[in-house]
Amino acid sequence: MNNISANNSKEKKTFILIHGSWHSAWNWYKITPLLEEQGHKVHALDLPGMGRDKTPIKEVRFENTVQKICELIDSIEGKVILVGHSKNGVLVSQVAEYRPEKIEKSIYLAAVLVRNGKSAIDYFKLDKEEILGPHITYDPETNSSSLDSAVFKEGLYHDCEDDITNMAKIILSNEPRESATAKLKLTHKNYGSVRRFYIECTEDRAITPWLQQKMYSEITCEKVYKIASSHSPFFSKPVELVNIICEISGL
Repeated sequence: MNNISANNSKEKKTFILIHGSWHSAWNWYKITPLLEEQGHKVHALDLPGMGRDKTPIKEVRFENTVQKICELIDSIEGKVILVGHSKNGVLVSQVAEYRPEKIEKSIYLAAVLVRNGKSAIDYFKLDKEEILGPHITYDPETNSSSLDSAVFKEGLYHDCEDDITNMAKIILSNEPRESATAKLKLTHKNYGSVRRFYIECTEDRAITPWLQQKMYSEITCEKVYKIASSHSPFFSKPVELVNIICEISGL
């Protein structure tokens, strides 16, 4: 796809874009203007301790991160659509539990989608083909993790321009580990009432298609879309990704 398709919905939406591990709002620098050109409002935030947010990593807690997103939602009139990438799909799910009446839809982009009482790491351990694991280092002093830049291109950006990898080597940082280990507290009444959609990245080497399919098979989504991309379609196929997001927004 080379052009943005006509939005299926004349109603303009408000999106909250939640980046994945080690990243920041930078993830969405191609996506945000494309959505805004369609008349939508977009909030791409830096999670606590990430990007331009200067909260010390060792002070960041999963529950506080969830509450930061809830506070943003509370400040917005009307409903929002959450889009979460990678491991931070867990944030989308927990926020949906706390603010079901404010969330129109949840969109999981190659994202972790887990059951009540489970954590992201419970599912990561099942993925035998992903290639990031051996390159992740944990710092017990700050309870954070970091990813070796040597695996950036192959693991995250294999179909992206080289400048993305070069920028990532400057921008990516360590991240709070608690979001990977926190057990989610979800109920059918709240979380289960929010419409869920999944976008699978079929050439993903970070969260492999096998694990993505396992997750959205266990926790049914209203519709599953597929992009032939790496873990980072917001860089490699932004127009195709925005077309899918806009289609979902109109359903």
